[in-house]
Amino acid sequence: MSHRIYAMTFARIHAALLAKVERKGRSREELDAVIGWLTGYDASGIADSVADGRDMAAFFASAPAPNPARMDVTGVVCGVRVENVEEPLMRDIRVLDKLVDELAKGRPLAKVLRQQ
Repeated sequence: MSHRIYAMTFARIHAALLAKVERKGRSREELDAVIGWLTGYDASGIADSVADGRDMAAFFASAPAPNPARMDVTGVVCGVRVENVEEPLMRDIRVLDKLVDELAKGRPLAKVLRQQ
């Protein structure tokens, strides 16, 4: 099943996530750290992904180093339990949303990134 979000540009999603975290007093650097932890992109890779207009499917498909610990992220986002999402791309998108929610709610960055 193909979801509409797969065809949305990463730039659009990144802008929405950035607005969300900035409203809560967090920074672009923190958001990009979360995205980098999840995907392996560095700041320039994230900027390139925003600039080149790739969609969400291509963004995750070309991720340089998806973090294996992303499979350990649990919880509910938008009424959906992350660990129950079976489709890999949708799960990665839900994990991103969950991590950004935690960041926006004021959780320390080290805890969002599952660092001890």
